[in-house]
Amino acid sequence: MSYLHLSFYSAFALSSLGLAFHRTHLISALLCLESMMLSMYIALAMWPIQTQSSTSTILPILMLTFSACEAGTGLALLVASTRTHGSDHLHNFNLLKC
Repeated sequence: MSYLHLSFYSAFALSSLGLAFHRTHLISALLCLESMMLSMYIALAMWPIQTQSSTSTILPILMLTFSACEAGTGLALLVASTRTHGSDHLHNFNLLKC
């Protein structure tokens, strides 16, 4: 395993550990999700370079598009939850109430 693969795997693992253990605020969960998406984007962008192929160059662009949509939706949920509940603490949200 090369150092490049190790860095991608460790960035993804650290951000998933951050998502698992630091769930007090919604903004920290969104930042962990964004770092996971960024590590996958960089890995997909480097994959055609390492394999010397040009067939899968559209995958990073699609992933970046979906990541931007996910970030916009997450920030909209953050603003909406802050307006309705007063803070972005995840323990204040009850999913059983509508």
